[in-house]
Amino acid sequence: MTAQLLLGLTILVGLHEFGHFAAARIFGIRVNKFYIFFDFLFPLPNVLNFALWKTKRGDTEFGLGWFPMGGYVDIEGMIDETKDASKLATEPQPHEFRSKPAWQRLIVMLAGIIVNVVLGVLIYIGVTSYYGESKTPITEINNQGIVAYDIAEKMGLKTGDKVVAINGKEVIFFEDFLGEELLLGENTQLTVMRDGKKVSIPVPRELIDWLSVAKREGKGNYFLGVFDEFEIGSVPQEVEQGWFSTLVKGKIDSIPPAAKAGLTAGDKIVGINGKSIAYYHEYLIAAQENKGQNVLMAIQREGRADTLEVGIGADGKTGFFAKILTVRQNTTVYFSFGESIVKGTQDAFAVVTNNIKAFGKIFRGDVAFSNAVSGPVGIAKMFGGYWDWGRFWKLTGMLSMVLAFMNLLPIPALDGGHAVLLVYEMVSGRKPSEKFVERTQQLGMLIILVLMVFVFYNDLR
Repeated sequence: MTAQLLLGLTILVGLHEFGHFAAARIFGIRVNKFYIFFDFLFPLPNVLNFALWKTKRGDTEFGLGWFPMGGYVDIEGMIDETKDASKLATEPQPHEFRSKPAWQRLIVMLAGIIVNVVLGVLIYIGVTSYYGESKTPITEINNQGIVAYDIAEKMGLKTGDKVVAINGKEVIFFEDFLGEELLLGENTQLTVMRDGKKVSIPVPRELIDWLSVAKREGKGNYFLGVFDEFEIGSVPQEVEQGWFSTLVKGKIDSIPPAAKAGLTAGDKIVGINGKSIAYYHEYLIAAQENKGQNVLMAIQREGRADTLEVGIGADGKTGFFAKILTVRQNTTVYFSFGESIVKGTQDAFAVVTNNIKAFGKIFRGDVAFSNAVSGPVGIAKMFGGYWDWGRFWKLTGMLSMVLAFMNLLPIPALDGGHAVLLVYEMVSGRKPSEKFVERTQQLGMLIILVLMVFVFYNDLR
């Protein structure tokens, strides 16, 4: 999980900063440092200054910092997170950033964003071309209908509903039903078949908020599911707990309840406290209803019936991995290279448009800011606990587009903030004073620091 996150960030940050570096060198601007991660306690450039590795090539010191967030290039003659206006008291030199025309400085500032966009598009094209697109036809789900957990029921869906359309458009694949139109659309209407009749369900504007709160509160499956037969796939005999988890949650019993009770791979759970269990969602619901308690679990093992007393944790989990037995006919569509270019590009830029829609929901008050942001801990969880190259590259491509979008925001200290001042200079013909640039930079760093603290706290919460 952590290794995947660090590799992804190294690729994204390294190439983003290389964009600034390359553009600066093209225009003859000296670059003093090129660092992946920070060699100081960000955002305090004079605190804990040391690098894990560094080397000097020409005028530039290349290095790997110890603070694993972001990275930077120290461009000569530019006010950034590593220097203020007092460092620029001398007359501008030809090799300095501040001596170059505004259009050249604008290209240098936007180069990192451009590289991230190009990288994101290329990754999406590559993933689309190599892996294709695997989807489940909605007919496979509609054989028995959907499973509506708490939030789905709250918005008006019921277990057994058969999905028909979103906003009047026929749903062909289950994944399309669970896509951005459901979460980010405006005045979205679902159409389902219930008891032979079409029923229209309005999607609440607060859906993302509801989902985020339920996830944060550890309510397990809380939205939509499907009818899946299952058995126990494996039972870990010990729970691995790192120092960070111990710090946040405290020491836990290392032996999962499933292992203590004697559950083994291949067991089929057929009942809990006398309530019959045929599908995985029925087990999940029963486990949530009995969390923090011991239950009598009826199982079938090698054709024999047995009953075990099993403890269910406070989070509604017993500590086994389920093996899904239901087989569905998924449809995998493979694309030619030309088709991959078109679809990959569309999917990459859809990340940007979806972020814009999400910001719109935040500003309208449909979604709380705390429920819409995720930091390093949340992103690491997205990568998962095992290495999957397909998932790794999809997430890296997505994060590359997100990084480009976030850096383009007109916040001082971000590339977009610098770009706004440069565009102003080009339009007005007046260059903002170095002291003004320094003050806006300090304001931007304060905003970023507050956001960092908030996001870290939000992740831990």
